[in-house]
Amino acid sequence: MPIHPDEHIAAAAGRADTQRVRDTGRWLVRHGTDRWSVTVGLSLVAAVGTVDDIPLIQTIGLLSDHFGPLAAHALEGLPGGTGALLWLADRVAGWGRVYVVEALCRLGDPIARPWLLRSACDGDFLNAYFVGSVARAAGLHEVVAGLDVDDEITDHTGRLLLVMTYSQGMGTTLASYPHAEAVLAAHLRHLRRSGPSGSRYCIAAWLASSLGEGSDRGSVGPVRRWQPYRDDHLALLRRDDWCEAARDALAAGDPGVVRLVETASGRRLRAFADLPDL
Repeated sequence: MPIHPDEHIAAAAGRADTQRVRDTGRWLVRHGTDRWSVTVGLSLVAAVGTVDDIPLIQTIGLLSDHFGPLAAHALEGLPGGTGALLWLADRVAGWGRVYVVEALCRLGDPIARPWLLRSACDGDFLNAYFVGSVARAAGLHEVVAGLDVDDEITDHTGRLLLVMTYSQGMGTTLASYPHAEAVLAAHLRHLRRSGPSGSRYCIAAWLASSLGEGSDRGSVGPVRRWQPYRDDHLALLRRDDWCEAARDALAAGDPGVVRLVETASGRRLRAFADLPDL
């Protein structure tokens, strides 16, 4: 039983009485005793469901690794689907998040833009599959070029850029993103304005590392293209206030900073240069 939308199932649903298909689908989603029978039901609901089915689709969609593709497809085709998808997007991770975020990007609804700019990337490796779609749908390069950019957008932009440095074979890479230089420069401006924190220090440090000699060349391309941006990030990381914020985060046990310090590139940073050997 396919877990993705299937034209043959949709055609079969279209040949039968619509209300009978709808009732059957709803019953199977609510009462199915194995995931395959529930998948059949969700396929039928996706084909002929109404707005009344949104809570049902959202609930089963929470089991998103299996039901995420059909749930996202069903909500995408219903009036009010953007709001329903945003509700689900805040509650799923992994592959399920991929399907839901991709559906939001396809809809192109302005209602979703604030969420896409602030929350789409949750740090999972699978974010690489939708990073380019998010940047395009949210108009990232246009937003960060402005002056009125809040800290949430700044931090999320850093995560988007970092994902692009390892997304070869999955999605848009930094090398292929047409606005890469402009977004990198704007992100750095906003970092300077926002000031340091443990998480911002980590993103800046990982970006500097990912733009250097140890980068994923398939995602980044020739490192000389990024040398000015790498140098600017390293200069920021050497500032006293940024070093102090990083040390405070390490003392507090911040998981991201702890992980950074455990790497060779992290130990070379000024903030941690005087730490005893691990």
